[in-house]
Amino acid sequence: MNEDMMNKQSCDFYFDSYAHYSAHEDLLKDRTRTEAFKNAILQNPDLFRCKAVLDAGTGTGIFAMWAAQAGARVVYAVEKSSMADFAKKIIELNGFSSTVHVIHGALEEVELPEKVDVIICDYMGCCLLFDCMIPSFIAARDRFLKEGGVVFPSHSQLFVTGIEDFEYRSEKIGFWDNVYGFKYHTLQKVALVEPLVETCPIDGILSKEVVFKKFDMKTITTDDLVFTAPFELQPNQDNTLHAFVFWFDATFEGPQKSVKFTTSPYMKTTFYYQTVFYLNDPINVKRGVPVKGAISMKPNKDNERNEDIKIEFEEEGKQFSQCYLLKI
Repeated sequence: MNEDMMNKQSCDFYFDSYAHYSAHEDLLKDRTRTEAFKNAILQNPDLFRCKAVLDAGTGTGIFAMWAAQAGARVVYAVEKSSMADFAKKIIELNGFSSTVHVIHGALEEVELPEKVDVIICDYMGCCLLFDCMIPSFIAARDRFLKEGGVVFPSHSQLFVTGIEDFEYRSEKIGFWDNVYGFKYHTLQKVALVEPLVETCPIDGILSKEVVFKKFDMKTITTDDLVFTAPFELQPNQDNTLHAFVFWFDATFEGPQKSVKFTTSPYMKTTFYYQTVFYLNDPINVKRGVPVKGAISMKPNKDNERNEDIKIEFEEEGKQFSQCYLLKI
């Protein structure tokens, strides 16, 4: 099977998974995420009034209906999965079918009768870039957004910090040392390569978080999804560093109201959680002695929905490097 066919199958799997209502139930129940979109749309009526809007990946159609409530002239609600059929019925049931037009198809392939003033898209995945819609969003933006148009969310950024997490690391990683008297180190190596998408315990955080990557969604290209970015953490205590933790923020910059939501461990847990990268060998860190390094991220060559991540760092002159794979 060639690489293009494998990527097509992985893409089809991604969209098929969003044809099941439970995936949308989880997203809609995430009030942090969903209300951020609602507030950004409804609190910026000047942005939507009498405008053409694209809801890229409409799902159940909720963002499209809010855009209609905000005064949009027309909303093109594009959905690749079979959820498009349900979205059409939901939109009709709520009286928006004269404004919101559901289009069943891929953003890369559908045709719209006009360019749009605003694109709304929940392009985020866990760790922002894993299993995300950003490549499809970029294709839609380049095809359909008017010059001077607006995208929501408009900006996003990735954070990193370090944690002490002996108890959970022992449970998830140390477990493979002895499984009913047998050595399972082969699976322990696999467990260390695959990051955990979990809620990070804040009592184990060892430093203030730092931003290591920012994205402007008006200008982002697919090339920007492959990067190496430096970081520097300042431990606030002497302790053991067991893992690095990533999360992201997304911002909607509007003319009347700017809205931001975060997936920070200090705030209410969201659909996206945080992403925890355990070290092969935990290291001791000291208060005030920086941990400096670089984070590399890129789509996996065999499945572009998966993410290859490499963390390189040094502490007191010692060099460390570890590779990870976030996969479906």
